[in-house]
Amino acid sequence: MIQLTIIKITGYGPWTLTLGSDREHRLQMLQASLYKEIQDLFSQRNCLAFANRFDELFVITNGLSVDDHIDIQKQLVKSFELGLSISIGQGNTSFEASSNADKARRSNIMLSKDHNIFGLPLKKDADLVQIIHMDVDGSTSVSAKKSPYEVSLLIIKLYSEMSEFFLQRNSLAFFMGGDNFMIITSGINQEEIAKFLEIVKQKYDISFNCGIGTAKTGRDAAKFATQSLDKIRELRDSGKKDTRILETSC
Repeated sequence: MIQLTIIKITGYGPWTLTLGSDREHRLQMLQASLYKEIQDLFSQRNCLAFANRFDELFVITNGLSVDDHIDIQKQLVKSFELGLSISIGQGNTSFEASSNADKARRSNIMLSKDHNIFGLPLKKDADLVQIIHMDVDGSTSVSAKKSPYEVSLLIIKLYSEMSEFFLQRNSLAFFMGGDNFMIITSGINQEEIAKFLEIVKQKYDISFNCGIGTAKTGRDAAKFATQSLDKIRELRDSGKKDTRILETSC
């Protein structure tokens, strides 16, 4: 079972209009500050946040209670004048968990009306969460052949391919910046990952390195995934067997 929390700015559109036409720089700074604050507050509790849209974030919150979410919401209210809704969902896959969180919000099922927190009663048994950390192999050589904007366009195409492929397997992919991506999964096997690597290799002539991490919390799963990714590079630099996919678990 995975627990996901969706944090969304409420009443954002109408509020932005109150700022006048010269507002875009202020909105971008606000969104960046909100992401930083949410990542900080949740990472202190061994969770990991992902930017879905700039006005909406997903967080792996395995092990966090409603009271934990209330404490975080209280701190966010102190820092930002905007309203924020928090929706918590659990499921066998990351997509199911996110869908359940969204359904609770749309159905107005509250866990804490005073703090604008939606969701069904939480089950306390937290299973393992799996994160896949991918990066482009040889991104420096790719950048040398293309302009910065063309590189960005390629990354967007790869992200689109990745998102579609893993969504079909009930997993959620997120772009982490640079040439790095993370996918929240539930025990997806390495054969399926290898299928995706072959698709992008054939279509774009791009190779990915893929580290997999499994743990009880999002932050630990990401740590193990990154350790796996680092190990792939170490093996390659040492001249040992060329490895594209490697897994580490708690």
